[in-house]
Amino acid sequence: MAPLVFSDQYLQLSAKLPSHNIYGLGEHVHQNYRLDTNWRTWPIFTRDAFPNGGTHNLYGHYPFFLCLEDESGKSFGVFLMNSNAMEVVLQPAPAVTYRTIGGVLDFYILFGDTPEQVVQEFLELIGRPVIPPYWSLGFQLSRWNYGSLAEVKATVERNRATNMPYDIQYTDIDYMEDKKDFTYDKVKFSELPQFADYLHEKGQKYILILDPAVATSKRVGNTPYEAYDRGTAQKAWVFQSDGKTPLLGEVWPGETVFPDYTSQACIDWWVDEYERFYREIKHDALWIDMNEVANFKKGSINGCADNNLNYPPYTPRVLDEVLYSKTLCMDAKQAWGNHYDVHSLYGYSMVLATEHALQRVFGENRTLMLTRSSFPGVGKYSGHWLGDNGANWNDIKWAIPGMLEFGLFGVPYIGADICGFFDEPSEELCRRWMQVGAFYPFSRNHNAEGYKPQDPAAFGPDSLLVATSKHYLEIRYTLLPYLYTLFYKAHTTGETVVRPVMHEFFTDSNTWDVDRQFLWGKNLLITPVLDPQVVYPDIYSCAHVLSSVLTHRIAITCTYGVYVSVSSRLNPMGLIIALDDNGQAAGELFWDDGDTRGIRKLTMQVTHAGYQDPNNLKFDNIVILGEPHRPTSVSVTHVQSSGDTTTNVPDANIQHEGGKQFLMFHYTFLSVLIQQSTIAGVPWCYFPTDYGYSVSNSQQTLSGMTVDINRNMRYRSSNRPGSPDINNLRVEIIYHKSDMLQFKIWDPTTERYEVPVELSVPATPDTDENSRLYKVQITQNPFGIQVYRKSTGTKIWDSSVPGFTFSDMFIQVSTRLASENIYGFGETEHPTYRHNLDFHTWGMFSKDQPPGYKMNCYGVHPFYMGLEDTTDAHGVLLLNSNAMDVTFQPTPALTYRTLGGILDFYMVLGPTPESVVQQYTELIGRPVLPAYWSLGFQLCRYGYVNDTEISDLYRDMKKAGIPYDVQYGDIDYMERQLDFVLSSDFSNLPALVDTMRGEGMRFIFILDPAISGNETQPYPAFERGVAADVFIKWPKELSDEIVWGKVWPDFPNVTVDESLDWDTQVELYRAFAAFPDFFRDTTAAWWRQEIKDFYDKTMKFDGLWIDMNEPASFVHGTVGGKCLGNPLLENPPYMPPLESKHLGLNHKTLCMNSEQILPSGKRVKHYDVHNLYGWSHTKPTYDALLNVTGKRGIVVTRSTYPSSGKWAGHWLGDNFAAWDQLEKSIIGMMEFSLFGIPYTGADICGFFNPSEYELCLRWMQLGAFYPYSRNHNGKGNPRQDPVSWDERFANVSRDVLNIRYTLLPYLYTLMYEAHVKGSTVVRPLLHEFVDDKNTYGVHKQFLWGPAFLITPESLNEMNQSLTTSMISCTLIVCNYCRFHQAKDIGVRRQMLTMNTPLEHINLHIRGGYIIPWQKAEPNTFFSRKNPLGLIVALSDSNTAQGSLFWDDGEGIGK
Repeated sequence: MAPLVFSDQYLQLSAKLPSHNIYGLGEHVHQNYRLDTNWRTWPIFTRDAFPNGGTHNLYGHYPFFLCLEDESGKSFGVFLMNSNAMEVVLQPAPAVTYRTIGGVLDFYILFGDTPEQVVQEFLELIGRPVIPPYWSLGFQLSRWNYGSLAEVKATVERNRATNMPYDIQYTDIDYMEDKKDFTYDKVKFSELPQFADYLHEKGQKYILILDPAVATSKRVGNTPYEAYDRGTAQKAWVFQSDGKTPLLGEVWPGETVFPDYTSQACIDWWVDEYERFYREIKHDALWIDMNEVANFKKGSINGCADNNLNYPPYTPRVLDEVLYSKTLCMDAKQAWGNHYDVHSLYGYSMVLATEHALQRVFGENRTLMLTRSSFPGVGKYSGHWLGDNGANWNDIKWAIPGMLEFGLFGVPYIGADICGFFDEPSEELCRRWMQVGAFYPFSRNHNAEGYKPQDPAAFGPDSLLVATSKHYLEIRYTLLPYLYTLFYKAHTTGETVVRPVMHEFFTDSNTWDVDRQFLWGKNLLITPVLDPQVVYPDIYSCAHVLSSVLTHRIAITCTYGVYVSVSSRLNPMGLIIALDDNGQAAGELFWDDGDTRGIRKLTMQVTHAGYQDPNNLKFDNIVILGEPHRPTSVSVTHVQSSGDTTTNVPDANIQHEGGKQFLMFHYTFLSVLIQQSTIAGVPWCYFPTDYGYSVSNSQQTLSGMTVDINRNMRYRSSNRPGSPDINNLRVEIIYHKSDMLQFKIWDPTTERYEVPVELSVPATPDTDENSRLYKVQITQNPFGIQVYRKSTGTKIWDSSVPGFTFSDMFIQVSTRLASENIYGFGETEHPTYRHNLDFHTWGMFSKDQPPGYKMNCYGVHPFYMGLEDTTDAHGVLLLNSNAMDVTFQPTPALTYRTLGGILDFYMVLGPTPESVVQQYTELIGRPVLPAYWSLGFQLCRYGYVNDTEISDLYRDMKKAGIPYDVQYGDIDYMERQLDFVLSSDFSNLPALVDTMRGEGMRFIFILDPAISGNETQPYPAFERGVAADVFIKWPKELSDEIVWGKVWPDFPNVTVDESLDWDTQVELYRAFAAFPDFFRDTTAAWWRQEIKDFYDKTMKFDGLWIDMNEPASFVHGTVGGKCLGNPLLENPPYMPPLESKHLGLNHKTLCMNSEQILPSGKRVKHYDVHNLYGWSHTKPTYDALLNVTGKRGIVVTRSTYPSSGKWAGHWLGDNFAAWDQLEKSIIGMMEFSLFGIPYTGADICGFFNPSEYELCLRWMQLGAFYPYSRNHNGKGNPRQDPVSWDERFANVSRDVLNIRYTLLPYLYTLMYEAHVKGSTVVRPLLHEFVDDKNTYGVHKQFLWGPAFLITPESLNEMNQSLTTSMISCTLIVCNYCRFHQAKDIGVRRQMLTMNTPLEHINLHIRGGYIIPWQKAEPNTFFSRKNPLGLIVALSDSNTAQGSLFWDDGEGIGK
């Protein structure tokens, strides 16, 4: 819109907005919640000012606004993280202009499908609100200048006498001696030390005030003011510009200094003074005021210097148009910087210091803090009130937008001074304000010095005001369990408490400016009277409102389909149930002791009683709204672990009023037990026991059964927009073999997507029941499948648990597990091989995402192996390719959630772990047999500048005598990263490759799937692809255009400025890229021809490396970001916990509505087949390699899916040069062994970040025993190949690689056995020693096959010397020989600590096995010419066995 201005003291930025629906920005008095965009300027800079309806800046600093785009609910929030004085101008374009006078422009943009979701994301960013103590939700009384403690007590007593609900009494600064902090008036408030006890006797609480400004004068009697003296000694104050002299101002006690709460010395002083004061005056919580920071002098008692901080070149439109008005000089010094920069953080820093003080004093007990000045993040610790308002009809109205805004800002504990702070209210105004104030989250009546008391009882015990106040406060107290639950939801999820009507009914544009009503949560609508002489308020009735009850002319309304919990903590609870059109309702309750820090959670189905409520909490009265008929009977079922009990409610206890559709019954039916949980992810609600489906029909045959199931219609649909539940399903169970079965669940009436991956199952199922290892049972209600192992009776699958959901875009099913020993699921970084079942959820969706904890990575493998307590093993595959997640539970149990398709499970029965993998690979396809040379060591680097670098590397490796078989070319060899085009910087590479191949070496180059579409010169790959129509397009009904992305290829004729940020580089330099649809036969033919032309006309090669095939894109969805078609496909109703899930499924990939075409001609959405893109890319690449070279070779792919191993190997992706990545690579290899991809390994020494000497050397030792052994690192990092370090490094690398090459005949034999039998190559110890449960968690050692044990050094990062290390490993009940010494280690079944000097890796051969070997040479071309030998390691019984497979190493076929 306008140019960016960025100078030292003036920054300006403008942006257009998509709508006029702007909310937020503060703190001001906004007379309406929706802001006026007609050239309104809002200054933001904390200030002690009156909230009288002007546009001036007030107490807090909130440069955050929310924008509702349209009726879809799509919204976004904009947060400028800047604490300098600023102004924000809203313009009718609509547009926004920011002007700030310092710092940086640091914007955070948050996107949501609803306004409420934006708030939740904002609070996830700045911190979710504190959960206040339960008592703080009670009504509160305060007054500035009661005059004496006697008057305070008189106020307490007269309100007690009316039986007014009333929890908290305050004292303002008048309790102090001369308004000095940490003192009390020993004349007028002489009994203040006992006042808290006086209140506690009646269950009430006491809160007092502290201001930041500290008097410099002495105390009464000219005695020292020790708090000031100690602060001075500790240099706790804000200083003048010299950084030494305390700045002096004037506040309530006279001349004052100002604590610098950004200084640790000040924080320590403040905590100490507060602790001292608390020992003197007991109280329950703290109110901090005047912390903008307020000063009655302009800057200081001496004024402020004339400089560019006090008088900047530009002053935002702040009150008085002088920055230091009523505050400190801007050139004052604080620990965080000049006051100019941190002024608006003064209240925030005081809150942080006060939080330390409260924790010191109250420890585990929850307390309350209330602050006047605030900044984003304050809500984590404190509540807020809307300041010094006036007793008038405007301020009662304007309080509602203020509360709604602080809900946006993450401060839900909010309210206004009821009846007004300044001036005297009329009886009608105060009565109406007491009514609405009863529904402020922070409900306090407070007024100023010099005005009449306005507490309710001051109007007379029999007054209408007292009666109406009691009435509405009793309603408030009745609903406190609901309000407390809302605060828990705010604390844990960021949901708003006081909620704009617009947040729930955004589809109705009439709600966008509703701000004279508000909601508590989503269930309770409050419509107060806000004008004089009004009897019936105007009420906007949303579509879902059931009924409204008008009492004393304020409407409290419940919405459809909710319940709220009722009654006080000492009484039984009840439920208000407001039925929807289906006669259903749902709701939540959070309950704990209300007072201690930490969370204690209530569940309505309690299995462990960790906390007994002291009041023996029960549910009592149940009110149902919307029930037109009196029931003939009412029964209550109490669900218990010992068995359910059902009791009829006596007819006399049932009350029904048909005209009001009101039903109530009284029966104490549930004692509530509360269980504390400290485990993240533990659910706090559970499905009813009959939630799900029930069997309506079943047919059984010798080979399986067919079952029809129907959804239990007692429960509403899962209610996800665009994803209705499917009510009738079919289940088919097929007994394929004695050790394999399938169970499939789908919609028989509507065709749904099914995975087009062909599996190997028998043409006819097994019909011999006696031969089966399993038996299957069906449970009727809820429907479930139970699979038993016959030999042990172990139930290895049991889905007869509630919660089964099958909707269009969300499917969920759970099963109990046979044990806690679960392995598999991928691809993601797991910290252990055996899964932790304590409520961990793992997302699966293929993505260009480097390995990281709980980050979904490149491939998808919904397969796990379960190891039963009987040492038997089984495996389960869910054949589903949609985005999904799995959640483990310590029951033990497992929950699957997927976003489409059907449920198609395959189970293999083992019974050994090794046989599970063999059966699984028989089902999905046995692994490819790689060429022998591909087992040699390999080198690659992203960032070779030219072919000379490769030539020099090859020369140096030969000179060092380091075995080395394969050299790679990363995308550097390409011209502008274009597939099939050689860079001029690598013009000599073809000749170099020919030379290397002539000396027994091999060459592999990379290919990405994305093809540039912006070429100005002929580019056959794209042109022929367009002619063959191979690229992914939109569905024809939307467009016939290619779905363009951006990946590595650059535009022609550009020079890339790599100093720019990544997104800018993508926008300026990356070409539009098209993605081949590899499902099509025409695409496979086109791909093969392009590869053949490159081989024949440009350069020879021996293998292919395919990358970026998740598929990865550098833009989200498509260029321009506008995905056509159904937006639910991009942002489905349920999102698994994927990396950047808030940005949708199309983040860093294609639009989900892109269309692909299966070989059958069936058109499918990318939404369904995204996870198959790498899989579909792999076979055409493998076929092309064999066709073009005439030899076996090898393909290495990044994205995989079950059966990818039939054609390719896999590397574990773009890892980091870190010790934990070294160790986790073992887990990754073992998991890919389970997945049927034995040719796997990690980038040795790490891809990202510079590697360190010891790390890289230890990784070379470990990597020498990866099946796929490649050293590879990223652009911009130093070289890390073996000859790039020093002679010692090269020697150690040569020695360990010589061991690898010596053992290649054994490794090749293992690869052959994997190819024909499905056996593992990298093998977890538990596969060989399943009887020893100590092996179940071992993941720092691994085997090659059954016989060779590798124990790498991976444990230490910083604290070990470079010469020696001691490590522990598990040794099994069999004999092992040290490989280096040919000596029996002499121990069995115990941990052994072994010396591991830097030059050494621990290797052991298992007794009883024979391992073939061959003398190592510089590469396998020469080593294969040497004679073979055998290493024979005798067992304890002096026997040994082994096998050898040998062929030409690269031929195609048997």
